[in-house]
This record gives sequence, C-alpha cells and structure tokens, in this order.
Amino acid sequence: MIIKKTTITKGFIIAGLMNATVLIFSKLFTNSTIPEFDPEVMSNFGLLMILIWGLAYMSVAKEYHQVRWLVGIFVIEKFIYGFIWTNWIINNNVYDVYKKDVLAGLFYSIYGINDWVFFIFFLSVFIHLFRTKNSE
Repeated sequence: MIIKKTTITKGFIIAGLMNATVLIFSKLFTNSTIPEFDPEVMSNFGLLMILIWGLAYMSVAKEYHQVRWLVGIFVIEKFIYGFIWTNWIINNNVYDVYKKDVLAGLFYSIYGINDWVFFIFFLSVFIHLFRTKNSE
C-alpha cells in the first residue's frame, strides 16, 4: 500500500490537533471531573502531556520520514493510551462521568477511539517508512 506524503503529513497534523482538543474537554485544565475519574492517567499533568504529544506529532509532520524511530515511539504511545482507555471503559461506567460533566463524559467516550485510530495510522506510517528505507 502506497501512502502519499501529503496524506501522511496531514495525518500527523490531524493527530496533533485531536490531542489539542484536550484543551476544550478539560476547559483549559479547569475541569475537575476528568482527573476525578482517572487521577493516575488523566491528572492535569497527564492532560498537559497529551497536549505535548500532540505538539510532537505536528512538529515532525513534514519531516516524519527522517525520524522513523520516533514514529515507532508514537505507535507505542498510542497503543498504551488505547489499551488504558479500553481497560477504563471495561471497568467503569462512562454514564457516571456524563452525570457530572458532559464534556468530561465526551472525553472519556472518545479519547481511546482516537488513540486506536492514530495507533493504526502511525503503525502504517512506520511500516511504510521501513519498506521505503529497505527498498532504497
């Protein structure tokens, strides 16, 4: 499968922008409901780190082909967040979050889906980079 460079660049930017939506869901880190329901992963520090990861994705959007191992780290990072979310969804009731705050409920409903989608994207790019490198 061939992926266009412009498509990959846009994917990195979209991934970063999706992470930046944490600013909306967290109400600029003032939403106490998000950390309440997962204080270990989704503390305000954890939410800030989500934003930082997003900035990292966008920072390599045009030069991703020069940092294939960093793309591999993005794969691992997205897998971890996706796994953590899946575990959270299995062991918690997101309706309880919605009862306290709609934005926090939306956050918990979708953040893992976003992580799994971009796990697949980054994995595809990582594989593409290795195939491209090995065929040169």
